Amino acid sequence: MIRIFNFDSLSPEDILNRDIRAEEDVNAAVDAILADVRKRGDEALRGYTERFDGVKLENFQVTEEEVEAAWDALDGDFRTTLEMAADNIRRFHEQQVHKDFLLADRPGIVMGQRYTPIEKVGVCVPRSPAAFPSTILMNVIPARIAGVRDIVLVTPPERDGSISPAALGAAKIAGAGRIFRLGGAQAVAALAYGTETVPRVDKIVGPGGIFVATAKRKVFGLVDIDMIAGPSEILVLADGKTNPAWAAADLLSQAEHDPLASAVLVTDSPALAEAVQREIELQLEQLPRRDIARCSIDHNGKIILTSDLDKATEASNLIAPEHLELCVDDPFAWLPKIRNAGSVFLGRGVPEALGDYFGGPNHTLPTSGTARFSSPLGVDDFVKRSSFLYYTPEALGAVAGRIADFAEREGLHGHARSVTIRQEQKGE
Repeated sequence: MIRIFNFDSLSPEDILNRDIRAEEDVNAAVDAILADVRKRGDEALRGYTERFDGVKLENFQVTEEEVEAAWDALDGDFRTTLEMAADNIRRFHEQQVHKDFLLADRPGIVMGQRYTPIEKVGVCVPRSPAAFPSTILMNVIPARIAGVRDIVLVTPPERDGSISPAALGAAKIAGAGRIFRLGGAQAVAALAYGTETVPRVDKIVGPGGIFVATAKRKVFGLVDIDMIAGPSEILVLADGKTNPAWAAADLLSQAEHDPLASAVLVTDSPALAEAVQREIELQLEQLPRRDIARCSIDHNGKIILTSDLDKATEASNLIAPEHLELCVDDPFAWLPKIRNAGSVFLGRGVPEALGDYFGGPNHTLPTSGTARFSSPLGVDDFVKRSSFLYYTPEALGAVAGRIADFAEREGLHGHARSVTIRQEQKGE
């Protein structure tokens, strides 16, 4: 049963107990996989795919004919759903596109900034009954909007070597390029190092379990990554007018993800706290994934009682949740008080699942309190900024002495000389 705590009695350690570091055996296993794929390439990938996915594959790449056949196999209603969701996601992320700028308001000086897309991006999609088509949309569409030329999608195969039609349909709509039947740490290794058939990329994005997260952490620096994602989280900040059945359902929507998932209710209403506690028990019995949700609720779930809603927002900002639901009157008035959250859902009638699948904002979000300093996946994750600078000889001469003096004060005489030599040899 989910436990009820008083906010004032909890220490920061109690609230922020979300350690996602890998155990030593996981680190050792991932190190071995990375080294093996780097050395043996496709041969290693075939071995790991047979070992972990139970299927022997000669060719990892999905053909265009397979993608088209999968699209044709989808029922028309779900194809429409995918298209509507993709349209919402595009409309939202198109607003994130930055414009280059140029400053030329002083004689002889031009400076500015330009954005260029990352060349190659790898998208990791974990296996589920449908290989998470929502994750494909959320990761591929912003990359396409950013202008990424080559988007490589990897997702584990079923035992018959297939990828679900829903996943391939989402990949078609989103605009994924090459698709490979690969998962786990070995997929991360293939994307980071390249093999005979899998191209090396510049950045790896997408969720996964502890082996994928650990592999991404280890290859960071050789390639960029989006984030180290921990278990899913939801915080429902609710007042006493909130329907306890709705709050319980929203908490369980994340608890069913993973035994390590975190579902938290923060409220100033003791009556609501007790009602949600009872409702969770009733709804748990109806969930097909009840065993997973039960483990999450019993070990990581919390109901935190606060003296008022201001204290509730204080608790929420301290936790910095991945998903935050503001189940209060006039949630727009409370939104400015929220400093740390991955994505905020405004009002009692807006479930977190709306954002998971359909609404438009990205569902790849910072977890484990990292919303204190990081952001949801977006177009920014797929572009680079470059600055540029131009001075005429006259403009440089006007400030050369100051630059040289600055460099000398830092003990960098070569820096100073690179400026003064141009003034000494103007006519040469």
